Formats: sequence, structure tokens, C-alpha cells
Amino acid sequence: MSELNLDASLKVRDSRATDQGLKLAPVRSGRRSSDGHRTAHPLRVFNSKGFTLIELVVVITIIVFLMGLFMNRFLFYQEQAEKTAMEQVVGAIQSALTMQYGEMLTRGKASDVEALTLDNPMNWLQKLPRNYAGEFYDPTPLAVAPGNWMFDLKSRDLIYVPSLGNYFRPGKDGRKWIRFHVVANFTASRLPSLQNQPAELTGLLFEPVEPYSWF
Repeated sequence: MSELNLDASLKVRDSRATDQGLKLAPVRSGRRSSDGHRTAHPLRVFNSKGFTLIELVVVITIIVFLMGLFMNRFLFYQEQAEKTAMEQVVGAIQSALTMQYGEMLTRGKASDVEALTLDNPMNWLQKLPRNYAGEFYDPTPLAVAPGNWMFDLKSRDLIYVPSLGNYFRPGKDGRKWIRFHVVANFTASRLPSLQNQPAELTGLLFEPVEPYSWF
């Protein structure tokens, strides 16, 4: 191919590349062939498109947003798991209290009711929870680390201090804890012959001292 034909081919190539938005590397003249004509090096095509600064900022913003959303959901489910673990301990104590109530009825000693309402419910469990910190006299929520149980020797309440409280609303005292106690239910007999008699014990419940909201 003559130099004139080569120049014409290069112009056609440059025109097509311009229409397609491509940038072509310059063609360097190669060595001369045996007939005296120059041999061109192979053509290289480069894409002129790439990330601009604005596009990079947009990508980083999206990544940061997704990471924040993931962390928010992670903390949400972690707090739900903490509440579930607390409720499992409450359920175990209620089951142990029901067994204590059954044994009391079997023995026929109603005087044991007051002893049950004043006792530390953790004493009824075969195995103490790992997050039980012990007994304290008139404690505050700062008496133990968050996520632990403790027993108040003054009020005779079993207390749980939440670790994560983003969705927790305390009771009337406004403190970040949940206080539980044993409540004895007494019901008057419906039988006419026993209406003048004292109300009968119908059950023992382990429930919060004040209503609270958690989720």
C-alpha cells in the first residue's frame, strides 16, 4: 500500500472513531519494507470515557448510605434479640413460680404466699443467668453494667437494665430499667355459702411493676 493510500485509510479511521467517541493513539511510522514503503504499527483504540469527580462522589455517597442503613437494621435486630433473651428469663421465672405455687397448694400452707412475694426469684432457678449481677440495696440503673439483672433488697424487685434502648420507653419513674415483682391474685368465692369468707388465692404472677414499652 502506498503512503497516499495509508493516509487515506487513517483519515477514514479517524473519522469513524470520532463518530463513536473513541480516541485513537497516534500511528508511528515503522521500518521501511523491501520495496521502500513504510509499514505502520498496529492501531490501538482507547476509550475516552471514565469516572468523573462528580460520579465518584455519587458512588461514595451511595455506599455510605447503604452502610448506614445496614448498621441501623443490625442494631434494630440486635436490640430485638436482647428483648427476647430478657423475656426468656422472665418466662423461666414464671414457670418456677408456678411450680412453687403448686407445691404450696399441696402442702396447704397459704402463709408461704408472702414469703414467695418477698423472695428473690433468681433463687427458684436451677441455673442463674450469666448476666445476673447479684443483690443490691436500693440500687440505681448505674449500679450494674447495661444488659444485666439485679435484685433490689429494699423493694424486693428483680430489675433488668437494658443494654440497647433505642426503642425502649421506661415506666413512670423515667429510669432506663424494668422492675419485676411477684403479684398474688386473690378472688372471692362465687359460692353463696363462702361469700363471707376471705378471698381465695387463685394464682401468682411475675410481672412488671410499671408498664413499659419496648418496640
